[in-house]
Amino acid sequence: MTGTACPCGSGLAYASCCEPLHDGRAAATTAEQLMRSRYSAYARGRTDHVFRTWHPRTRPADVEPAPGLVWTGLTVLDTEAGGPDDTEGVVEFEASYVTSEGPDVLHERSRFVRRAGRWVYLDAEAP
Repeated sequence: MTGTACPCGSGLAYASCCEPLHDGRAAATTAEQLMRSRYSAYARGRTDHVFRTWHPRTRPADVEPAPGLVWTGLTVLDTEAGGPDDTEGVVEFEASYVTSEGPDVLHERSRFVRRAGRWVYLDAEAP
């Protein structure tokens, strides 16, 4: 399974892309890298990573996805700040998924902040 492509769309193998972030062996250096790792975590059922990387002030009690939801692709549309030296950043993306009702797309502008030196997801704003 470690030789499989990462769901985040980077073109890298999961083992060298998002898996180290999911396992806590590495931390995201940019807001985009964290957003990609969170998408990948949802796609691979690693909701522990989603929970850990959500700001405690805005994090819900349950981060489990809807039953039967399958994530099928990610496209990053835009980034604002969120680099290695920034304290805030925004990543706009489209995440494709399929449910029992058929295919759909989540379009979101996610806001990220640094907390104790690490990137965390804060909330989403309308695109």
